[in-house]
Amino acid sequence: MKKTFPLQVEGKHPDRLLEATKHEIRKYIKREQNKAKPAGVDFWDFDCRFGSSAATAEVIEFSAITARINAYAAEKAESFYLELLAKPGVRKPRAAGAAGPADDGASEADRMSDA
Repeated sequence: MKKTFPLQVEGKHPDRLLEATKHEIRKYIKREQNKAKPAGVDFWDFDCRFGSSAATAEVIEFSAITARINAYAAEKAESFYLELLAKPGVRKPRAAGAAGPADDGASEADRMSDA
């Protein structure tokens, strides 16, 4: 997806337009993630570029998209450019001695009762 999204359109409330834009982006991401993965691929990753225009767009982390959109909306920007390109991703194996965030020795029932 390579698209310039307007944030100010006459006759439309900016908050509704912002939510519609975010919805369109989420819908695109979900559609791409549901595509069949090639052999040896664990998930679909995304190369992301964000900016006020295609010429000024800079590479950002996938997880920072919503924060950047909100920042542009707070600045009352006219529009923003977003480029999302799906690429195959492979998970890196964990180190043998490293425990993950959910691997603290507690059972699932213990974690549920703590909440």
